[in-house]
Amino acid sequence: MSFADDTNESHGDDGGHHLPAVEDWPRGFGEASWWPFVTAIGATGIYVAAALYVLGQAEDPIVGSSIGPIAFIGSVGLFLAGLYGWLYHAFVVNFWEKGTDEHGGGTLQFAMILFLCSEIATFGAGFIYYFFIRASAWSTEGFPHLVGSLVIANTAILVLSSITLHLGHIALRKDNRTRFLQWLGVTLVLGVVFIGGQVYEYYEFIVHENFTLTEGAFGSAFYGLTGLHGLHVSLGAVLLGIVFVRGLRGQYSAERHTSVSTASMYWHFVDVVWIFLVVVLYVGAEI
Repeated sequence: MSFADDTNESHGDDGGHHLPAVEDWPRGFGEASWWPFVTAIGATGIYVAAALYVLGQAEDPIVGSSIGPIAFIGSVGLFLAGLYGWLYHAFVVNFWEKGTDEHGGGTLQFAMILFLCSEIATFGAGFIYYFFIRASAWSTEGFPHLVGSLVIANTAILVLSSITLHLGHIALRKDNRTRFLQWLGVTLVLGVVFIGGQVYEYYEFIVHENFTLTEGAFGSAFYGLTGLHGLHVSLGAVLLGIVFVRGLRGQYSAERHTSVSTASMYWHFVDVVWIFLVVVLYVGAEI
């Protein structure tokens, strides 16, 4: 059945949709998708939840202390649901009929570059906030020792993951799909280990060092920037996971690897941001 036939069938009594991220959702909007808006609402809710949490921890809170965590859980759920639908719709559902290369690999890579420019602006705003508070009267009293073995190991892991991803991409360009999947699997494992390391670091700081989000301006800057980066690494791991599953199904070759290229661009970007973050935030805080 062609794509056009499938579209026509979608107006039948049963809706014709059996996919988790349909192209006509909600019905009546043609091929317009609301999944990006669902994702954006969930992401916005995460920031709102963080603000509610801070407001709930004040000496005279204007909201209950449980409002922030509840809003965070709901926002994360909405964000993941929207992300799942968006990625499935954009990268998976039509591959077997058309393939992303039909739309022009250069166009999609340029779109990723534009997206990364918006991400640079997002992280740039956070770093500017940090530079402003860093320029004021500064005291390291009460700060934990940030530059330890854990952050050094985590940095090495993330840098290594970029190298293994690059090696996997090279193998795919040489049409060695087995080696590509091996390196991609290693990259995915390293990414998950990095996320676990960051969670463990938070646990050490909060439980053993009593260094929390409300620990002055630096606490908000530290958890805001590292948390934002951790969210991006998690998103990158989801992208690599999708690429890995598609690779297992034989969807890539030396001629068809556009989504591998775009996912690689994103992963290398979060790697560079982390190195800059370590130099500015971890090392800079102790100077």
